[in-house]
Amino acid sequence: MGAATILSGLLTEILIPAAAVVGIAFALVQWLLVSKVKLSPEDSASSKDGVSDYLIEEEEGLNDHNVVVKCAEIQSAISEGATSFLFTEYQYVGIFMVAFAVLIFLFLGSVEGFSTKSQPCTYSKDKYCKPALANAGFSTISFLLGATTSLVSGFLGMKIATYANARTTLEARKGVGKAFIIAFRSGAVMGFLLAANGLLVLYIAINLFKLYYGDDWEGLFESITGYGLGGSSMALFGRVGGGIYTKAADVGADLVGKVERNIPEDDPRNPAVIADNVGDNVGDIAGMGSDLFGSYAESSCAALVVASISSFGVDHDFTAMCYPLLISSMGIIVCLITTLFATDFFEIKAVKEIEPALKWQLIISTALMTVGIAIISWIALPSTFTIFSFGDQKQVKNWELFFCVAIGLWAGLVIGFVTEYYTSNAYSPVQDVADSCRTGAATNVIFGLALGYKSVIIPIFAIAISIFVSFSLAAMYGIAVAALGMLSTIATGLAIDAYGPISDNAGGIAEMAGMSHRIRERTDALDAAGNTTAAIGKGFAIGSAALVSLALFGAFVSRAAISTVDVLTPKVFIGLIVGAMLPYWFSAMTMKSVGSAALKMVEEVRRQFNTIPGLMDGSTRPDYATCVKISTDASIKEMIPPGALVMLTPLIVGTFFGVETLSGVLAGSLVSGVQIAISASNTGGAWDNAKKYIEAGASDHARSLGPKGSDPHKAAVIGDTIGDPLKDTSGPSLNILIKLMAVESLVFAPFFATHGGLLFKIF
Repeated sequence: MGAATILSGLLTEILIPAAAVVGIAFALVQWLLVSKVKLSPEDSASSKDGVSDYLIEEEEGLNDHNVVVKCAEIQSAISEGATSFLFTEYQYVGIFMVAFAVLIFLFLGSVEGFSTKSQPCTYSKDKYCKPALANAGFSTISFLLGATTSLVSGFLGMKIATYANARTTLEARKGVGKAFIIAFRSGAVMGFLLAANGLLVLYIAINLFKLYYGDDWEGLFESITGYGLGGSSMALFGRVGGGIYTKAADVGADLVGKVERNIPEDDPRNPAVIADNVGDNVGDIAGMGSDLFGSYAESSCAALVVASISSFGVDHDFTAMCYPLLISSMGIIVCLITTLFATDFFEIKAVKEIEPALKWQLIISTALMTVGIAIISWIALPSTFTIFSFGDQKQVKNWELFFCVAIGLWAGLVIGFVTEYYTSNAYSPVQDVADSCRTGAATNVIFGLALGYKSVIIPIFAIAISIFVSFSLAAMYGIAVAALGMLSTIATGLAIDAYGPISDNAGGIAEMAGMSHRIRERTDALDAAGNTTAAIGKGFAIGSAALVSLALFGAFVSRAAISTVDVLTPKVFIGLIVGAMLPYWFSAMTMKSVGSAALKMVEEVRRQFNTIPGLMDGSTRPDYATCVKISTDASIKEMIPPGALVMLTPLIVGTFFGVETLSGVLAGSLVSGVQIAISASNTGGAWDNAKKYIEAGASDHARSLGPKGSDPHKAAVIGDTIGDPLKDTSGPSLNILIKLMAVESLVFAPFFATHGGLLFKIF
């Protein structure tokens, strides 16, 4: 091959960490700008030029010290609740993490009977590679690294969101544009910290492992796969635990508050209101952060594993080997420019400009990234090279790889916009669902389910086309980089995504602090846009999960030395059919957990309304802490069975039934999981926005469906409550199920290939 790359190895080693550091610096700058909004009353009344300003401030209630103090109080209550929940969760998850790390070490170390001698390499038998014991040790270290980075990402995101929510409320007094910028900036802090940290830790790990592995790149990148496993296993617990927490509080608060007691949403008299707002941060922010970090880590690992046994790895071409990392570095720079469009170049003045501004973020980042990928593919890849494809090497040109990444990137945009079409109340699907509320909750549920199933069609075609094109061009490596392409604009995606829960919280704080109706209208407008963008974010997460897990599946099949997976053999077929069942089993567990936790919450809220005197007239404060405790205990207890199901399935199947059956299970769970995940997310999002459509009453059609409290509105609230666990617990957790089983199988592949299939060996 011998064709050198334009970009030298030394420059690569400087550029990747430089991009990460720039990302972190940008996040800190955004954070400083957010912190300029003060949460102490004496600063807010200083007017610049005397009289004229003073009048405006009076009108908007800017000088009301009590409001500022109240906002600060509520914010610290939410922040404390979220922090204490995450610490409790992390204690349990930490125990699991250590136990699983030991398991990885024992399983992988036993492949060669814990010997410390060099072994012949897996793919090129004439060379000697480091022993399996080293692989076990380094896989364990990278697992712990990935897990820690994932937890830190979630925690930082939550801290920033709880820091920004009250500040967004206070800025809303000056207008909707100011509030939007604060919410968006804080989302950007999270997005950039996460993207940059993920890249930096992975890059440092590779360089440190290289000190030991030297020229044995095959072993080096095999042990790096633990990084993806760590990231996703923590994301699973974050998503499931956080999802159960947030929805137990939400459903409990809605059922007693809105339906029985007829008090508005986020009313401070409602005992579950703090738990509900805490839930937005631990579920939608901490969970989402860990989830996308997991996807990102895994797609990088999948690409690196395949590359290490291709010409990149064999020729020890460091720049070409780092192609996936260079794409991510480019992504950080592109997203940085994109973010400036929303915060600095264009100012938002009216409510109707919010959603377009967020959509433009996606379009601009995708367009700029396409150019970025072209540049990286031109300077970081040799003009021709070979890619490992199920046992033989396939010749590929650098422009073909550009198409693989680009098609993943654009497929992500397509999935995002289709999701938006089906979940935004600006379009006919959601308006039809709202219209069906005229005849009660049953028709609402029927229409909503149909909408969810229908919304699967186009995303699946988008995923199918990108799989076909990228596999035809560059085999499994093509699919891995297509997944990376979809995730390359992760910083912008996360900024848009974190924006939703922050504005949701801001609305809750405005209601609890008793601010004027006009301010609540502004925060509601921000929140409605956030609902749609959250659905877009989930679409991205699911689409990338499908591609990532397919890439990991390919790497697993290569590593386990299976040449073809034949569906007609009984071993594989039983795997397929059982694998397709797993997402249903998992969804059943998470839905039931939300239901039983919500039941406890409803009973507690009722008890407080019935036994605490002076609660309804607002003279005494409800006992918020008990509700927070109910949510915490329920979610910690209930997140363990679904987590165990996902983590143990590959281990049991691989050990007792062997790699062929396991490959069937992975394919089956991928195929059925994607469908349920997309339909669950979109059904829930559509019901939520149908309810908001009726409440806002922005069109004649919406007004004909009645004000709050009419029969159609009550039907819409029921749909929304059913959709809550679908869109925030089951749906988003399923994409982690798909990826996690695949990456776990890849990490344990050496063990399964050597010792797996015990049952078939006996007979």
